[in-house]
Amino acid sequence: MAQPRRRTEATAFSQSNITKIIRIFVTGGTFDKEYDELRGALSFKETHLPEMLRLGRSRVAVSIQTLMMIDSLDMTDADRLLIVDKCREAAESSIVIAHGTDTMIETARAIATAQPPVGEKTIVLTGAMIPYAFGSSDGLFNLGSALSFVQVLPRGVYVAMNGRWFDWDSVRKNRETGVFEAV
Repeated sequence: MAQPRRRTEATAFSQSNITKIIRIFVTGGTFDKEYDELRGALSFKETHLPEMLRLGRSRVAVSIQTLMMIDSLDMTDADRLLIVDKCREAAESSIVIAHGTDTMIETARAIATAQPPVGEKTIVLTGAMIPYAFGSSDGLFNLGSALSFVQVLPRGVYVAMNGRWFDWDSVRKNRETGVFEAV
């Protein structure tokens, strides 16, 4: 008799996840950089996230909104305030932010310590060390991980990189090894 009950609970859980929309905010960063052959430099055009989700065969309901297309080293306090405001205004309780890795933790701090708070939300920041357009990017894996983590972690602000999740205030980017690690 317990077996049908478990099936019912599993079905209810699956159905609630199917209808839950995850908001994805795009801010630029290495995810979306492309090589500009004329200038010999990395630049931005449009976000690659829809293509990444398609290639990853994602079946998660998402709503993608591009807030800016900049390198995170160029991000200002005003840019971070915009991200905080958009998180606060979002109707969705699950948010993924595609962000540059150099200042991802600063933006996570701005969100986590915002006054007034952003609300009862789970927010996961992720990025890439290698541009998606280069073909050997870690971005697709990091995006998939972030989408998974945002669905199961309790409310709070997190960083998802290299197949791991970290609390926003106990992670650092190791510039020597090119990975994020707990501190």
